[in-house]
Amino acid sequence: MERIPLTWGKRCPACRAEYFPHIHPCIIVLVKRGKEFLLVHNAHWPAGRFSLVAGFVDIGESLEDCVKREVLEETGVTVKNIRYVGSQNWPFPAQQMIGFIADYAGGEPRPDGTEVLEARWFTVETIPPYPSSIRSIARWIMKKYCV
Repeated sequence: MERIPLTWGKRCPACRAEYFPHIHPCIIVLVKRGKEFLLVHNAHWPAGRFSLVAGFVDIGESLEDCVKREVLEETGVTVKNIRYVGSQNWPFPAQQMIGFIADYAGGEPRPDGTEVLEARWFTVETIPPYPSSIRSIARWIMKKYCV
């Protein structure tokens, strides 16, 4: 494979077929309930680490429907008033993180027990440490909207 100049693409020198990295869209969302916000602890994370609900967009699914589905699946909570706030490209492992904030509509946090082991409400006073990467959209959303 040869690089295609000025792109991320590659070209097969034999057949000239071009290949570009696949981008998989994902949502990431901060759910707010008044002065509280919902954070989750993923099963693969170290103890004490919490962050936002996130997940991959299904084929044929809108971003807003993905937000509703992922929050409900992972936490048992329903949301409304979904607003786009920003995005972050993660070329390796080929993800486009699309960030939202949403308002609480109903339900009590019930983690799915598989992907999410804990889901709970925090306040500015009880917020756990922010995600470590300074370039993380999760960190940016939390710092900007958890106030």
